[in-house]
Amino acid sequence: MAVLENIDIRDVLPHRYPMLLVDRIVEFGEDYIVGIKNVTANEPFFLGHFPDFPVMPGVLIIEAMAQVGGTLVLKDLPDRKSKLVLFASIEEAKFRKPVLPGDTLRLELKTLKRKSTVVKMQGTATVDGQVVAEAIVMCKVIDRPGSAAAPQA
Repeated sequence: MAVLENIDIRDVLPHRYPMLLVDRIVEFGEDYIVGIKNVTANEPFFLGHFPDFPVMPGVLIIEAMAQVGGTLVLKDLPDRKSKLVLFASIEEAKFRKPVLPGDTLRLELKTLKRKSTVVKMQGTATVDGQVVAEAIVMCKVIDRPGSAAAPQA
């Protein structure tokens, strides 16, 4: 049972197709979150990324991780519509197995450190219980340009 369905995630994250890479959030707590990405043969990146052996690009697996983590960071902010979560760094990224059409990517992130507007998280992506990728991602919360909270030029 999903805690947040795709339509709910779109209320938290600004991403839209084809860059919204989270289908649902199935679990979250104070310092962790678990999201799901169903990988289908219709994904636009498969047209050009090894068409004879379609593999989900590793950078998009990390992006999906970051989006799940961003959901954790933004979900409880009362003014989240005026905020964005941006990558600050990616560390220790490792890709263990290819992610193929038909796979269900389970993305688990745990907060390692939170300081003001910067959050560092450990992310693990699995398919059928096997680790396919892992990374430490750091993100920064900023005021959305054009929002009342953003500094005016």
